[in-house]
Amino acid sequence: MTIKSVTYTELKLALTQPYVIAYETVTSVHNFILKIETSTGLTAWGCGAPDVYVTNETIEQFKDNLEQIIIPFLIGKDPFTYQHILQTLSLKLGEHKASLAIVDIALMDLLARQAQLPLYKLLGGYRDSIPTSITIGILPLDEMLAEAANFFAIGFNIFKIKGGLNLEEDIEKIIKLRAKYGKEIDIRFDGNQGYTSDQAIRFVNETLQANVEILEQPTLFGRDDLMGIVTNAVDVPVMADESIKGLKDTYFLAKNDLINMVNIKIQKVGGINNAAHINSVSKAAKMPVMVGCLDECGMGISAGLHFALSRPNIKYADLDGHLDIVDDPFGNMLILKDGCLYPNDAIGLGTVDF
Repeated sequence: MTIKSVTYTELKLALTQPYVIAYETVTSVHNFILKIETSTGLTAWGCGAPDVYVTNETIEQFKDNLEQIIIPFLIGKDPFTYQHILQTLSLKLGEHKASLAIVDIALMDLLARQAQLPLYKLLGGYRDSIPTSITIGILPLDEMLAEAANFFAIGFNIFKIKGGLNLEEDIEKIIKLRAKYGKEIDIRFDGNQGYTSDQAIRFVNETLQANVEILEQPTLFGRDDLMGIVTNAVDVPVMADESIKGLKDTYFLAKNDLINMVNIKIQKVGGINNAAHINSVSKAAKMPVMVGCLDECGMGISAGLHFALSRPNIKYADLDGHLDIVDDPFGNMLILKDGCLYPNDAIGLGTVDF
């Protein structure tokens, strides 16, 4: 079997409403869909979601990578030599992680389709569903509570609250949210690099009664010493997100006891193959893992879901990036029920009607 054709489609997808995080306001989503066809008639798919802040590449750089590097390189290759393919492309693409991820996902999809298995079963099949948090961006208190009420009404009971712009308001929101729902919900908080270490410690101390489950990336990427100060000063698990770009980062943070948890995003680390290595280091360090996401359509979220279902060390999921997309062409690739995500149990990443 060889790869005979590689094409891509660029998608600019509208959001139901813009959202605000500590360092940007997001109004729409750029995704790319890679289609690989083989000499034996198999077709496989991958998704890429470039983000200059997270995956280190612009939209134009991503397109250039596809046209100038990825497509010419893949033509004629044996897809089952995927380790060689990914290693070679990694050297060619450098730090452009989503460019590598789109190829990795497509190759994993192809292997599973050849095996006639859903991807999560090919990867290990540890579980068949996982609860996901639902993210609420930075909003005024009343709007945040109203959005939480809407999500709670349709079955979500794990809320990830974004903050990092105003410490006092963040504390108030968490306390009011817990007061409203009591033990019916779990609360996770994402500081999105917005706090100093002192502010992060104060946030934890003043929300103790609210039982925050996870504190995500409270301090600035590149200043891991600050996150380590927080980790060693509080009892709430501190999870790295932006500070985890790859295996080396994970090893350094774990070895030096600077974090308690890792957030793996398939696009951010360059695909499922790299994600599996990062998860292994996390497991060796006795750190549980969350699988998160960027602003991805259902195909990208499906890749994250299949990986999350495959490993026992992955305890948490934050796979809601597709839910705000208007007319997601790949929404049927996974099933959401009462706050839990399920694959549709078709082969590969799921049925593609595109």
